[in-house]
Amino acid sequence: MFTGIIESLGRIISIDKDQKNVHFGIEASFVQELKIDQSVAHNGACLTVTKIEGSKYFVTAIDETLQKTDLGKWIVGDYINLERCMFLGGRLDGHIVQGHVDQVGKCISMEEQEGSWVFTIEYDSSLGNVTIEKGSITINGISLTVINSQSNKFSVAIIPYTFEHTNMQFLKIGSSVNLEFDVIGKYVARLIGNK
Repeated sequence: MFTGIIESLGRIISIDKDQKNVHFGIEASFVQELKIDQSVAHNGACLTVTKIEGSKYFVTAIDETLQKTDLGKWIVGDYINLERCMFLGGRLDGHIVQGHVDQVGKCISMEEQEGSWVFTIEYDSSLGNVTIEKGSITINGISLTVINSQSNKFSVAIIPYTFEHTNMQFLKIGSSVNLEFDVIGKYVARLIGNK
């Protein structure tokens, strides 16, 4: 489980394909605190640490993960949002995030608004995911609040700190992003859909 509060930007330093799996090498500020088998969210996708070497660690994405996220588009040098799993009994500063990406969305608009930013993200609503005004959404692992909810798109406002300390600063119109919709909203939508 995660909170959607990004700890660090990591940098992809190696990508190795092995049949349908992809092994990523990542540089990050907290590598010395990691251990093998630990869960880390990478742009919102929970992956397991498989190896640690100096200032870098390695994770593996299987085909299922590559199909449901944008990890297959990563290239060496990309910066990704990282969050280690939460401590039980700690503060939940963001919202409940599972690290299971629901689908990939696309940035269709970004506006600078005198110090803050508003991003509009489009997604395929036929997959059954929904947003609500003032509801929670996770974009590339970042816990954010929806400010404009429509049937296939939504907007979020980003404060300067979040913009400067996450990979939102690198997004462009057309960029793909990993989306995890609010887990409570997903259960409610499923229950209503089954009636």
